[in-house]
Amino acid sequence: MKHISVASIEAAIKKVDNLDDDGLEKLAETYALAQQTLLGYIMSAPVEYKNEQLEGLLIYYYCLISEAFTQEKVLLNQVTEDEIDAFEEPFFEMLDEYFDKDDEEILNDFTDQPDLIRFMMIEISTEDDDGTSLDDETATQLFIVTSALISLMGKAIKA
Repeated sequence: MKHISVASIEAAIKKVDNLDDDGLEKLAETYALAQQTLLGYIMSAPVEYKNEQLEGLLIYYYCLISEAFTQEKVLLNQVTEDEIDAFEEPFFEMLDEYFDKDDEEILNDFTDQPDLIRFMMIEISTEDDDGTSLDDETATQLFIVTSALISLMGKAIKA
């Protein structure tokens, strides 16, 4: 599987963070149309977790992670409902083990995208430029959902 590099993540951040509202909306629409089932799956999380703050964060990171895949010049197959259904049980078993043992290797072995996972670990634990940070619950929820997103996108890379 092709790994998304730090350079591609940095290029994605530079692009996404420098877009105006119209540009960000167009980018979000492009990526939403590209993976409707996947986006629907991750956007169910704010409702399930009863956390409205998660919605905006997930849209932002969905665009950023999608752009990182684009920067890496990888093409993705459509993620299907069946793939998501087959993914969930092993994913949550892996998360239980990861949180139990606090071993990053467990997560990296499952997702096979170590740079993206490391990026998200830094994102959830670092203050923004304005000094704000995520509460522990939102940070954990964001990390779980983006880890699922990264895993599913990684598995969808065209050979």
